[in-house]
Amino acid sequence: MSFTVYLSGEIHTDWRDAIQRGAEQAGLDVDFTSAVTDHDASDAAGDHLGGEESGFWRDHKSSKVNAIRTRTLIEQADLVVVRFGDKYKQWNAAFDAGFCAALGTPYVTLHSEEIVHPLKEVDAAAMAWTTTTDQVVEILTYVTRS
Repeated sequence: MSFTVYLSGEIHTDWRDAIQRGAEQAGLDVDFTSAVTDHDASDAAGDHLGGEESGFWRDHKSSKVNAIRTRTLIEQADLVVVRFGDKYKQWNAAFDAGFCAALGTPYVTLHSEEIVHPLKEVDAAAMAWTTTTDQVVEILTYVTRS
């Protein structure tokens, strides 16, 4: 079974690569998609639409341009993995999880036990909560089984 998996969330660690390597090593037929993970490029996504004096409007334009990609790829995904790191607040990842819930797109969360409480609603709507990339690969192995 072929699966498309959207990888959402923090961009400061190699968790995406770890999941992709694990899926490849397991011989899974999985296509991975993701948001633009170059932070500077993402922040500047709307800059070509004209300069802004206010950071709010710059961010507003860039978030809309970024949403073209993220919404399209989430809508096309069979599963979304939403990663929350411990260092930064990933409001965009929480938004992606809510978008998945509204669409009925299954998602799993990936985060440490230390942030279970602030993510209780996000985790409640998830199909699974994982703490390691290996657990994500195990889920992918199971759900793509023939």
